[in-house]
Amino acid sequence: MDLSCEKENEITIQLPHITLAAKVWGTQDKPLILALHGWLDNANSFLPLSRYLTNYQIMAIDWPGHGLSEHRPGKYPLHWIDYLYDLDALLDTLPQHQQPVAILGHSLGGIIASAYTAAFPNKVGQLILIEALSPLYEKESKLKQRLNNSFVAHQRYRQNKLNISSTYKDISVAVNARHKLTALDVAWCEIITQRNMKKIDSRVCWRSDPRLKLDSPLRLAYTQVDALMQEHEVETLLVLGHQGFSQLNSAIPTAKRWFKKLEVMELEGDHHLHMGNAKEVALAIELFLTAKGKKRD
Repeated sequence: MDLSCEKENEITIQLPHITLAAKVWGTQDKPLILALHGWLDNANSFLPLSRYLTNYQIMAIDWPGHGLSEHRPGKYPLHWIDYLYDLDALLDTLPQHQQPVAILGHSLGGIIASAYTAAFPNKVGQLILIEALSPLYEKESKLKQRLNNSFVAHQRYRQNKLNISSTYKDISVAVNARHKLTALDVAWCEIITQRNMKKIDSRVCWRSDPRLKLDSPLRLAYTQVDALMQEHEVETLLVLGHQGFSQLNSAIPTAKRWFKKLEVMELEGDHHLHMGNAKEVALAIELFLTAKGKKRD
């Protein structure tokens, strides 16, 4: 597969089961970093980092149902395991000379990358997690209620009772709504939102798969996550924001028990610090990759 850019660094990648859209920054003669975005974000969320990681080629995909990628068929509930299959198929699709030297995952993307590398440590050389650690888990006692909530919501979706077709006069309404919800800088909200919306006549509406906002019918228990993450072998950099998710900071002792080769760095910024503090995050990534490269040499 050729990773050369089609238009404004946009490419499409045909997997056996679905078509992904992606953005590529940098040339093919540079080491490739595969970037995986968070829930309801898209490839544009890595634009700020691409301006500083100039010694690498960055390929940022849109997960299915996000950005310009194809939606999963049907109206069945989505599950995070699906993304592991997408990632595995993607790595198998890339030719040997274009395999990534590292996977970079933010939030949901980091969750998928950490779980995948735990199960398949020989597939990835290095791992960079931004505000992410492991698959989410909850108490087994919540299983019945989760199933009920998920199925009720999906029934409403199948019967078109959810307000999923709203249109807006312009994108600013959606941008401001995201800004108020997440406190992410308006400029960054705009570049993410632009890729998640489409035009209909003179108005705009969401392009994202509406199922992304519905509860999954199943979440792992802690014992399952603990079993998966034990003896994690891949060299890993965990980057946290001072104003990021506090539960990640409190989970560092557990992370150090799981990961055999873990570096933790806390930088100024919130959950999207790879956008708001891209320069410092890029420097941390570059230092990590350079040090690990010299060690292997």
